[in-house]
Amino acid sequence: MTMATIDGFHYKTLSGDDSVALNVAVGGSGPAVVLLHGFPQTHYMWREVAQDLVTEHTVIVPDLRGYGESGKPQADGPHTYSKRTMATDIVRVAGALGHERFGLIGHDRGALVGVRAGLDHPDKVRYLGILDVLPTLDTWNVLRGVHAKVAWHLYLMAQPAGLPEKMIKAVAEEFFASFLDTWDTDGSTFTPEVRRHYLDSSAGAVDSIVADFRATSGIDLDLDLADREAGRTLPMPVGVLSQDWGAQLGFDPLGIWKAWAHDVTYEPIDAGHYMAEEKPTEVARFIRALAARGRTRPRP
Repeated sequence: MTMATIDGFHYKTLSGDDSVALNVAVGGSGPAVVLLHGFPQTHYMWREVAQDLVTEHTVIVPDLRGYGESGKPQADGPHTYSKRTMATDIVRVAGALGHERFGLIGHDRGALVGVRAGLDHPDKVRYLGILDVLPTLDTWNVLRGVHAKVAWHLYLMAQPAGLPEKMIKAVAEEFFASFLDTWDTDGSTFTPEVRRHYLDSSAGAVDSIVADFRATSGIDLDLDLADREAGRTLPMPVGVLSQDWGAQLGFDPLGIWKAWAHDVTYEPIDAGHYMAEEKPTEVARFIRALAARGRTRPRP
């Protein structure tokens, strides 16, 4: 695998839930902010944003379980890669570094972990930033008709264990490259070295990546439904930065997020899905503005 580290950050191996070893980059000082990566990436996607934020924050950047250099336990049940378990990983990592409360910013898969962390651990999360994703429940609700083809991989990896893994392993590089290429606005976001890092890392983690996605159509959906029925919402300031998927798929993104959070802002961005790498300065600005809102939030 092609290794990648963020310049100026030091690395630790810390224990998540069930003692899963997590690869964590740490830099800076000040109030903590945790940055969670998306698919098919690793913590390295945050390199420029993280280096921007270290002047005023302790920046914590883990590889999610199942990705990068973090542990990849075999999925022996639905909980192994549930977002509840992955959120517990993050709370434990932050606590091990001495931060009982922290800001949390997630992109794509990492944002789903962030939402679950905010719902399950509202006393820990000062503010929550979401980059280019909808909550699990709403993702499935908006995918209808021919427009659902944009999320074809969600349906593939939702299938029972066995066949999806075999299919993806047979063409792993082509499978993961299709997302890096299709979702990159102008094809210039990734250097050849960064692209190779993501491809090698993902190809070596097919089983765990599929298990992560499979949870989205099972236990993660069940947890969202239970929260919706109970009227549970996100009490912290929430900021959403996204492409304008609503125009294409016919939904109101701000309206969706208002059902989950009372203090929420929505900003469209003129960027592709990999916005933290395409426009890191704009993403860092978004995080700073959200952190300022979080400073005014009283402790629960």
